[in-house]
Amino acid sequence: MNWTKTLEETIAIAREAGAFIRKERQVFDLAKVELKGMNDMVSYVDKQAEQIIVDQLRKVLPEAGFITEEGTSTVRGEVYNWIIDPLDGTTNFIHDLPFYSVSIGLQKDDEIILGVVYEITRSECFYALKGHGAFCNETRIRVSGAEDLSTSLIATGFPYETGGFTDVYLAILKSLTESSHGFRRLGSAALDLCYVACGRVEGYFQHNLKPYDVAGGLIIVQEAGGVVSDFQGGSNYIFGGEMVATNGKIHSELLAQTKLMILDS
Repeated sequence: MNWTKTLEETIAIAREAGAFIRKERQVFDLAKVELKGMNDMVSYVDKQAEQIIVDQLRKVLPEAGFITEEGTSTVRGEVYNWIIDPLDGTTNFIHDLPFYSVSIGLQKDDEIILGVVYEITRSECFYALKGHGAFCNETRIRVSGAEDLSTSLIATGFPYETGGFTDVYLAILKSLTESSHGFRRLGSAALDLCYVACGRVEGYFQHNLKPYDVAGGLIIVQEAGGVVSDFQGGSNYIFGGEMVATNGKIHSELLAQTKLMILDS
């Protein structure tokens, strides 16, 4: 298998979907928004972008199955599965806030081996192939060298369904405000991970995540020298619904913050 070619083709597909999303944003009508749940929105743009991605990826790796946010394809592969979020940051897109992305990850057995995240409004394409490093627009990227939490900026996201964790989240954010450079809630988990990978933030954590939220970005963090885990420091972060990603140096400190959610569960 020529994985370099597969990566190049995936990048081209992400850019194609991104171009469609960018064009539709110029004429987007709020009346076309649908609610999947409280504060969980979707539009025809999400659905059509996903169709573009699925149709093209079927040609790239015909034996692969799909895990998609909008359910364009639900056929799973025995070895390979594409995990797709066609528009990560839909709420930002709807409100014309410039922070949303296309996210594509390729899972082989139980691990992600390829990831592409395309930040649409800035035309920044983050990508990684297992064992080959992480890049943004052909420039190699690395995580931040910050040594501790006190010199770090942290990204997070509030889950749509808090499961009773709202007060715990607020307590963690209060603690981070007092013990770090602060936190940012930007609105695209895929891009949060890429921002860890390129050193714009030192860490990221979130609860109640879906596989398509993180599959594209997590390998980019790992290939950039960072560390990814669940809240207990384990490896159940693709389907486990929770993730901590850092530059590695602050991982234990950030885990100490997120353990509050473990104790409260």
